[in-house]
Amino acid sequence: MGEAQKGLLSVLQQLKGSTECVELRIVLLGLDNAGKTTLLKSLASEDVNTITPTQELEELIDEENLKGVPVLIFANKQDLATASPASEIAEGLNLHTYRDRQWQIQACSAVSGEGVQDGMNWICNNIVNKKK
Repeated sequence: MGEAQKGLLSVLQQLKGSTECVELRIVLLGLDNAGKTTLLKSLASEDVNTITPTQELEELIDEENLKGVPVLIFANKQDLATASPASEIAEGLNLHTYRDRQWQIQACSAVSGEGVQDGMNWICNNIVNKKK
C-alpha cells in the first residue's frame, strides 16, 4: 500500500471512531491534465471509474453548504522543471482572500507520491479539529 493510500485511510480511521454520524465529501478539481485522475488513483485502493467535472474554485468557495470548509490545494507535477512553485499558484488563485476557512497549498507529485501524505495529514487534522 502506497504512502498516499495510508494518508486517505488515516483520515477515514480517525473519523471512524466518532459516535456521531459523519459525512465526508472531498471535492477534487483542477485544470485539464493537472493530474487529478492520477492523484485519485494514488489515493484510492480501487480503480476510479467515474470522473465528474465540477465548478470553478471561486464558485465552490461561495457555496452555502461548503461555508468554512478547509481547502487543500495540491500543486502537482512538482517533479517537472517547468512546474510553478506553490507560492505562485497560491497567489494566482487568490488564496489569501479566503479568510473564512483554513487553507493549505501543498507541493506534490502524484506520480511519485511526494507531498501527498503531507497534504492528507493536513486535511485529516483540520477535519478532526473542525468536528470538535
